[in-house]
Amino acid sequence: MGSGGMIVLDDSSCMVDLARYFLSFTANESCGKCAPCRLGTQRLLEILTRITEGNGTEADLQTLEEFAASVKSASLCGLGQTAPNPILTTLRYYRDEYVAHVRDKKCPAKSCRALLKYSIDADTCKGCTLCAKACPVQTITGGPKKPHVLDYTRCIRCGSCLDACQFGAVHVE
Repeated sequence: MGSGGMIVLDDSSCMVDLARYFLSFTANESCGKCAPCRLGTQRLLEILTRITEGNGTEADLQTLEEFAASVKSASLCGLGQTAPNPILTTLRYYRDEYVAHVRDKKCPAKSCRALLKYSIDADTCKGCTLCAKACPVQTITGGPKKPHVLDYTRCIRCGSCLDACQFGAVHVE
């Protein structure tokens, strides 16, 4: 981002969240003199945040693309004219990630915390209780030497269970 800059990412980076990150920067940097930049970047940020939190709709994708083009063409300064570029570029080259967030409620990069789903494989679980001890909200049940079960409706998606498991029984999708 910026003049002559280059960003190198791997497949563990979520393009939707990356666009949201850069837009949050430009929205905060807006001087506020022109409405397309001042209001437009905030509205785009709201839509991207909704998508990364798993509350986006397919209509949001169309709105996002049209609104980003409008902000780009109607803004008076360079900031407002370039602010939508991360959105437009990621939509062009990584639309499938946006669709996965909206339609499947999944983040292909497993980066958007609200879209993660943790589970414990009963066949792999040794019942060591490390995951249950690490869970800050006690959402994992099961006794010693018995397969454990994770109640994903109460899970806060912190990843403590994944970090604690030494047998590869905890999975995230």
